[in-house]
Amino acid sequence: MDGRIWREYNFFLLGCVLILLSISLISVYSATLNAVTAFGTPLSILFPRHMINILVGLIGMVVVTLFDYRLLSSLTLPLYLLTIGVLALVHLLGTISEGAQSWIALGTRTFQPSEFAKIALIMVLAAYWSHFEETRNHWLTQLGALVLAGIPILLILAQPDFGTGLVFICIWLTMAWGAGIRWYHLAVLAVLAVPTMVLGWQHVLDEEQKSRFLTFYWLLTDPILVDPNDGYNVIQSLKAIAAGGLLGAGLTRGVFSQNNLVPVQYSDFIFTVIGEEMGFIGALVVLGFLTILLWLVLSVAEDARDTFGQLIALGVFGMLISHTIINIGMAVSILPVTGLPLPFISYGGSFTITTLLAIGILQNIRMRRRKIVF
Repeated sequence: MDGRIWREYNFFLLGCVLILLSISLISVYSATLNAVTAFGTPLSILFPRHMINILVGLIGMVVVTLFDYRLLSSLTLPLYLLTIGVLALVHLLGTISEGAQSWIALGTRTFQPSEFAKIALIMVLAAYWSHFEETRNHWLTQLGALVLAGIPILLILAQPDFGTGLVFICIWLTMAWGAGIRWYHLAVLAVLAVPTMVLGWQHVLDEEQKSRFLTFYWLLTDPILVDPNDGYNVIQSLKAIAAGGLLGAGLTRGVFSQNNLVPVQYSDFIFTVIGEEMGFIGALVVLGFLTILLWLVLSVAEDARDTFGQLIALGVFGMLISHTIINIGMAVSILPVTGLPLPFISYGGSFTITTLLAIGILQNIRMRRRKIVF
């Protein structure tokens, strides 16, 4: 590898990621300091695990920058088929948590194949549209891409994991937009989506997931009708954020965060901890850095050397922005609770490693945006 390509390394992107990871360490430490499970088991053990996950992710981020990303194009189909196989295996050997069979146990640890499947989907779609670049606007080409995305989406929805399935849809939409999909193709899909959602409501979503959507609906339309048990997570989240005020209660001093009053506050509701302990200003800082990071991801897509790199960057953008909007939206009750972590902030082994690998791939694309002349 020619050392001159390191001149193109985006240190602003790296700095933004490191700042968010630092905020993550502080937030997860505070969120798990006094938290316990329903059985009374302390959750403080999650913090050292989180540090290890970040370290593994950072090592992976560096490793994937060392080889030319274009070499991955020929490996995307085997990677995709392997991913489909593992997702299917989840239905046979997976463990159930929070109502979804999404994890595979490896000894005392678990990993979530659907997280790594996001990278696989991004890579295979980018390679597919690059291969059919001359006809990528044609409806048959777009249909092929939809089938490639549809198989893992159906496997994930069957777990059932609606939140992750929604992220996959956002990834496909973002990349399809970058590939030049026609507006009338999207209109046809929108029409077909209506009966699909009805069937999904009737036959895919379980009662707990339906309850989350109904709770969200009643919170928006008539909060008096909300069952306190069904809306407990969101109600506690709103109370905690409101208690934080402008400057927050201070790290490890939040009444809600330190008294086990907000469920899964180290992961799905980490933004609640930030809002309570760092206040509106702290939450705004986190939003600011996430916005800057998303803009830097788009800049990688804009400057990419080829269509393959451009579409990969757009896919990563779709993944990160959907996670960000949905996670913060459910914390402040403008979106239903779907159990998605906040990028670079929430605790989560598979997700943390996946997002850092994605950043490494983006740096790879950025470093090779120009041809080196000898």
